[in-house]
Amino acid sequence: MKINMGSTDRTLRLIAGIILIALGLTGVIGWWGIIGVVLVATAVVRVCPAYLPFGLSTLRKK
Repeated sequence: MKINMGSTDRTLRLIAGIILIALGLTGVIGWWGIIGVVLVATAVVRVCPAYLPFGLSTLRKK
């Protein structure tokens, strides 16, 4: 798959994902914390499947 995620997008997803996972594990938001796993995974692989059908990308143009 083609990379479609810039560094700012990756950083924000990683931070939000870790926070959601922590909140889920502590019981604050319950099982909804599993959404954090998806955010962390997309940040690690640098591909957002939701961007693909729309041709979106947060990468800077060279």
